[in-house]
Formats: sequence, C-alpha cells, structure tokens
Amino acid sequence: MKIVPNEIALRPRFQLELGQPKEDALEAFEGPVPPPFVVNRSDDHVFIKFNRITNHFWSPQLHLEINELEEGYSRVYGLYGPNPTLWTFFIFLHFGLATLFVIFGVWAYSSAALDHSYFPQLVAMGLLVVLWFAFYAFGRAGKRKGKPQMLLLHQFMMEALGASVISADSRSAEAG
Repeated sequence: MKIVPNEIALRPRFQLELGQPKEDALEAFEGPVPPPFVVNRSDDHVFIKFNRITNHFWSPQLHLEINELEEGYSRVYGLYGPNPTLWTFFIFLHFGLATLFVIFGVWAYSSAALDHSYFPQLVAMGLLVVLWFAFYAFGRAGKRKGKPQMLLLHQFMMEALGASVISADSRSAEAG
C-alpha cells in the first residue's frame, strides 16, 4: 500500500478494509504499547502519537476511526496530522495575516480615494505576502522532518492490525 505520494500531502488520509469485526480491530490497540508510541481510545476512535521522549515540534499523530461494515468486516479511516495545538496555531497565524492584509488593503484604498499617500500600506501588504511565503516554507520543512515518524506510525498500525487487512485505498486530501 502506498500511503503517501512522492510529495507529502497536508493531511494524508487512507482507508483500510478489515476482515475482522470492529471490536477486534479496536482491541488490537489496547494493552501494552511498545515505545515510542502512546495510544488513546475513545469509542470508535484510536489516537496514536509519540511519547514525550521522541516527540518534537513537528511530530505527527495518527487518528483512526473504525466502523462496522457487515458481519465480520470493518473499515478503518485514517488521518495523519500534526499536533492539534500546532495546527490551530498555524491556522490562527494565517487568519491573522489575512485579516491584516485586508485591513491594509482597505486603508490603502481609502488613502488613494482621498488623494493621500498609500505607499506605506502597499509596502505592508507586500511584507505580509512575503511572511505568508515564509510560513509556507516553514510548514513544508516541518512536514519533511515529520515524515519518518509518520512512516513509523503507519508501520505500528499495520503490525497491530496484522493480517486482517483486505484492501487499502490511499488518497491525499488537502484539508483546510
């Protein structure tokens, strides 16, 4: 199964068909967990992340949702993503930059309509665009740093599920 294309997607997703009931698949993640993983379960959801020792700023985590299909079969929906706190922080930064860009744009338009100088506002808007590109480059570098751990998460999940995987579907979804 190819879980990720050549380029790391923002939040790679996948589906697995299992030849076992949902409860058996969920129980595969209970019990002792080998280091460096930490597994938490809430109803039909399993969250796999790294312990504090191996966790770094860009460490990914894996969210699994396991649903019953028909008698004796289940489907796993998986999503690799960054730490939710980091994700929220980046969204907040991008929203803040967009808000400032709009504010400076309105200010520049108002200044131009009043025949005042609007050069400082255009400079600020240009700096905001440069800052957006810097955030993008920073995020891409972080994804590259987190890719080896993402592959470790995938390997751990596949070992826990064992031979019950019937088929796999990988797709990358650029979410939010």
